[in-house]
Amino acid sequence: MKRNGLVWLVAMLLIVPALALSACGKTTQVDQGPTTPPPDPTVEAKAAYANAKDAFVNESALFDFDRYNIRPDAAAVLDAKADFMGKYTEVAVTVEGHCDERGSEAYNMALGDRRAHSAVNYVAGKGVDINRMAPVSKGEAEPVDAGHSEEAWQKNRRASFIVTTEQSTF
Repeated sequence: MKRNGLVWLVAMLLIVPALALSACGKTTQVDQGPTTPPPDPTVEAKAAYANAKDAFVNESALFDFDRYNIRPDAAAVLDAKADFMGKYTEVAVTVEGHCDERGSEAYNMALGDRRAHSAVNYVAGKGVDINRMAPVSKGEAEPVDAGHSEEAWQKNRRASFIVTTEQSTF
């Protein structure tokens, strides 16, 4: 019996540690549900472009009565437009020069042309290729405010940027 007890003791000394070691290597995976794919950089780039484009087209450079020189507040607006066009190099625009209702139609068409060219030249001076900007005069034809007050007229004396060719690759 002593021999059987010794065999049994040796067997237990060898089997128990082996079982313990084999159990340590096992891990249990917990299902964490569906994983979220990483964000699509193209979607993010398109969203960033859309937001920047909205800001780009919604703000106009304003001018003083009977003037086409760039005011300090207009320079800040045009600087932002130059930054946008520098970042999105495939964008091309039409730059529209607008006037208020005062003055003859012919005079306002000429003044609108000078305002459009003034805005184009300013942005080109910031490094944007002048060939990406087409100046046109709208004269007094497309007011943003139909009122007959200084406040309305100020809104109408502007250079507006209209995107004609957009970013095609992101």
